[in-house]
Amino acid sequence: MFDTLLIANRGEIACRVAATARRMGIRTVAVYSDADANARHVAACDQAVHIGGAEPRASYLRADAILQAARDTGAQAIHPGYGFLSENEDFAKAAADAGIAFVGPPASAIAAMGSKSAAKALMEKAGVPLVPGYHGDNQDPQFLKTQADAIGYPVLIKASAGGGGKGMRVVESSGAFLDALASCQREAASSFGDDRVLIERYLQKPRHIEIQVFADTHGNCVYLFERDCSVQRRHQKVIEEAPAPGMTEARRRAMGEAAVAAARAVGYVGAGTVEFIAEPDGRFYFMEMNTRLQVEHPVTEMITGHDLVEWQLRVAAGQPLPARQEDLRIQGHAIEARIYAENPEKGFLPSIGTLAYLGLPAHTAFTNGDIRVDGGVRMGDTITPYYDPMIAKLIVHGADRDQARARMLQALAQTQAVGVQTNVAFLSRLMKDSAFAAADLDTGLIERQRATLLPEPEAASASVLALASAAVLVRQGLGATGKAGADPWDARDGWRLGGRYHRELQWVDNGTARKAVIARDGAAWTLDCGDGPQAFLWRAHASANPNLAYGLRITLDGHESAGTVVLHAGRANVFTDAGSHMLELYDPLAHSQDTQGEHGGGLTAPMPGKIISISVKAGDTVEKGQPLLVMEAMKMEHTISAPADGKVEEVFYAVGDQVTEGAELVAIGE
Repeated sequence: MFDTLLIANRGEIACRVAATARRMGIRTVAVYSDADANARHVAACDQAVHIGGAEPRASYLRADAILQAARDTGAQAIHPGYGFLSENEDFAKAAADAGIAFVGPPASAIAAMGSKSAAKALMEKAGVPLVPGYHGDNQDPQFLKTQADAIGYPVLIKASAGGGGKGMRVVESSGAFLDALASCQREAASSFGDDRVLIERYLQKPRHIEIQVFADTHGNCVYLFERDCSVQRRHQKVIEEAPAPGMTEARRRAMGEAAVAAARAVGYVGAGTVEFIAEPDGRFYFMEMNTRLQVEHPVTEMITGHDLVEWQLRVAAGQPLPARQEDLRIQGHAIEARIYAENPEKGFLPSIGTLAYLGLPAHTAFTNGDIRVDGGVRMGDTITPYYDPMIAKLIVHGADRDQARARMLQALAQTQAVGVQTNVAFLSRLMKDSAFAAADLDTGLIERQRATLLPEPEAASASVLALASAAVLVRQGLGATGKAGADPWDARDGWRLGGRYHRELQWVDNGTARKAVIARDGAAWTLDCGDGPQAFLWRAHASANPNLAYGLRITLDGHESAGTVVLHAGRANVFTDAGSHMLELYDPLAHSQDTQGEHGGGLTAPMPGKIISISVKAGDTVEKGQPLLVMEAMKMEHTISAPADGKVEEVFYAVGDQVTEGAELVAIGE
C-alpha cells in the first residue's frame, strides 16, 4: 500500500478521500488555489501545496503543477476525485509515465469511455442499445443541425467530454438549435477544454439509472448494484437513491451484466459508473460511462457496507477486489441530497457569499449508519464564483425507502445555513412531494411538480415572529422569567419602575411590514402580532455561537414551539421543523437612505460572474424574451433576456468584464 497520497481536488471529495486515507494510515497531500488557502480540505490533509490562481485553469486543471507537487512531496499515488482532471487521459498517462499511481482507470479506458461519442460507438459494436442520435466527429454547426432535424425535436445536445449537466441543452425546435449549440460548445470548452458535442433524441419521461462497477488488475469485475438519479434540475442531479425504486431482480441483473461487459470491453480498472436512461416500459439505453468515482457514491456505500475509496486505493496498489459478485448484498435503502448554495426560486442560480452560520446534523456512521454528512466547507468559508456551489451532501439510510425518506426530512430540518441562499427548503418539499413519495420518478419531475415544489412564499406565522422577537430580547439580555438575585439591579427580567415594559419590533416579511408588540405587566408577558395580545414566554438554550445563534423554546397563548434563530446582518433567520423563514428587522433610517438611491430602467446581474457574449448594442430594438447577453459563473452559462419590448439605451459592460451581483448590465427604454 502507498505511504503518501496526493489528492488532486478540493472541497467535499478531497475531504472524503482524506478521511479514508487517514483511516488506512496513509499520509495525505492537498493541493490548493489562491481562493482555497484556508479551505477545509487543506486542513484535512497532512501537507498542502499551493498550485496557482483561483480560476480552475490556473490551478486544479494544471496537470504540470499537480505532478510537480506529487514529486516534491514524495507522493506515490494521485487520487483525482471527480471533475477537474479525473477523466483526463493525458493526466492519467503523465502520472503513469512519472511512476506515480493514478487512482483510476488506465488512460486507454478513459480515452475509450471518456468521450461520449467514442463510448457510444463502442457500445453499438457490442450490441448495447443506444438512444437514436449522432455521435460522430463532424462538428460543423450546419451538419449537426441537419442531423438534429433528421432525428426530430426535441433533441438533446451534450458535450462529448463532459458531465454534471455542463455543455448540455434541450432544444425544442430547429430555429433554436444553432444558438443552443454555440452555448453548449462554449460551456464545454470552458469546463473540459473540449467543445465537441453529440446529438440525441430527447426521451419523454425517462429515468436515469446508473450501475456502479469495479474492476481490478487480476481480471475481476463486479457491479455494486444501481442508483436512481432521475431527480434533476438543469440536467444536474439533486437527489440520488439506491436501490432504484421498482427495480426487478431480472432487470438489475441485466443492467449489471451489461455494465460489467462494457467495463471489460475497455480493460477497465478501478471504480466506474455506467449510466443508462430507462423508459417506463423497462427498456434501457446506454448513455455514457463515467471513468471515476461519482458524487453519489455514498448511497452505494450505505446499502453495501463497503468503502469505495478504500476499494480504489487497494486496486490502485495492485490488490484484488475485496469482494466477489456473490458476496455483495443490498441492505435497506439510502438517499442522498446535495445541499447547494443556490436560489431555487430564481432558476437555481448559484448564491455567492460567506457562510456566516452553518449547522449540520450529527454524522452517525460512515456506512450503514442512519445519517452521514460529507462536506467541504466550514462556517466562515466563502462560496466563490470559481467552483461548484455545493455546501455538503446529506446521506441517510433506512430499512426501506419510506424510513430513509423520513430520516432525510429530519436531517434537512437540522441543516441551517446563513449568509447564502440554499436549496434546503426546496429539498424538504421534494421529500414530501406526492410524486416523489410514490416513487413516480423521471428526469422531468421537478418541472412537472413546479407548482408545489416552488410555491409562492408564505407569510411568517405568529410562532415564527415570536421566535425572532424572542431572539432579539435574549441578545439584549432579557428573559421572560428570572429569579431574584442578591442585587435587584442584576435582574434581567424587563422590570420597570412603573411595572410595565413595552417594545415594538418592526419586521419585514417578504416585502410586507409585520409588527410585533412585546409588553410586560407585572410578571406577565404578552406578544401582539396583529391578532391581539397573547401570553408569551420564552426560554433560551445554551448556544454554540453566542450572539449569533439562539436555540429557543417559546410558549404563545399556551402553544409551545421550538427553533433556532440566527441573528445576522439585521436579519432573523428562523429555523424550525416546519422549515425556515427570513425576517428583516426594519430600520426606518436605513430604508430612507436606500430609497434615495433607487433608479430603474436597467437589467441587473443575478449573481457575480463574467460577461462572455453580448448580442445587442445601444440603439437596437429588442423584443420580450430576446437574449441580450450571456454571463458565466461557476462554469455554467446564464442568459439575460429582455423583460419586455423596447430599445437598448446603453450596455454598461464589455465581453470579458467581471460584474458583481446587482450590477446594472443593460438599460432598456420604450
